Amino acid sequence: MRVETFVEEIKSLGITTIAGVPDSALQPFCNYLNGEEHGFSHFVPANEGAAVGIAIGTYLSTGKPACVYMQNSGIGNIVNPVTSLANEAVYDIPMLFIIGWRGEPGKKDEPQHRFMGEITRDILEVLQIPNAVLSADMTEKETDKIFKAAGDALLRNKQYAIIVKRDALETDGANSYQNAFTLCREDAISEIIKSVSAEDIIVSTTGKISREVYEQCDKIVGHHKQAFLTVGGMGHAGMIAFGIAQQRKDKKIYCIEGDGAVLMHMGELAFLAKQQPENFVHICLNNDAHESVGGMPTGAVGKDFFRTAKDCGYSYAVCVEDLRGLQTELKEIKEMKGPVFLEVKVKIGARKDLGRPKESAVENRNHFMRYHFPEIAD
Repeated sequence: MRVETFVEEIKSLGITTIAGVPDSALQPFCNYLNGEEHGFSHFVPANEGAAVGIAIGTYLSTGKPACVYMQNSGIGNIVNPVTSLANEAVYDIPMLFIIGWRGEPGKKDEPQHRFMGEITRDILEVLQIPNAVLSADMTEKETDKIFKAAGDALLRNKQYAIIVKRDALETDGANSYQNAFTLCREDAISEIIKSVSAEDIIVSTTGKISREVYEQCDKIVGHHKQAFLTVGGMGHAGMIAFGIAQQRKDKKIYCIEGDGAVLMHMGELAFLAKQQPENFVHICLNNDAHESVGGMPTGAVGKDFFRTAKDCGYSYAVCVEDLRGLQTELKEIKEMKGPVFLEVKVKIGARKDLGRPKESAVENRNHFMRYHFPEIAD
């Protein structure tokens, strides 16, 4: 289905506001929204639950339903506002969900998507959200039926979900968003790997950052056992790293996140500052974009995360934009008591031949635990 047709069908439902977190399965749709002529009020909030909040506020102030888009992993973030606010038993708020189907049964995908892919429709059923699947091989009559069902649901103040298979939407456009930074993210990760000691612990966030950590560890130290690759659960690497830091205060913990991940659960900055873990180094690689899922700019372009960390109470917070500045700060940080926050401004882009972990997630977990904690690994 042409994305232009898809958008016109959404408009036909009386929707003028769209909010969500981008997804690679929805990339043609996200690229279209990243343009200037789509005709919607469009917002990219910190997480999918916040997008539901925007949709509720839109309905309360206009009487019109809004559209919320996400990867199916984001369903976890909408459960609370849907069940305790939007459901018919509470405020009875209609809205349309557009959900990219990662981990679709029978399709090859990354391990973090498989289980959610299997239960996506089951969760929607539990939430009492009627839904339909949009695929590339559908006829016009079949897609018309989906939007007719969506329209009927919205008129009855119900929610409705359209689950979009990968390649179901097509467009000639591409995402052209770029920032003004010059430092390559993988080069920055390389410097971080070079700076840590063999006994230090690395926890990296989901997406291309963990893929680059994996490859740079193999290249520089000959293995990646030192790093825990948080291949799913966007925004939770910081708390995983903190959990380790509290239990093993004899080790220095380097948590490497992207700006989109930090933004998704930004309350962790206040929490970490309050806890004051002295062995904690928090590194935010900021490219102002959700690059791993298509490159759409975040909803906080131009904001300095290190200033927020400093205001929250991190013992040290700084920002760098070039390799020399990064090398200097990494050297200084080694001798500091944390929590330390280092923001690194990086350009958008990754190698076309960037690989993925060859081992399963469980194998990576076992390698990590045996390397750092051999006394408990088995």
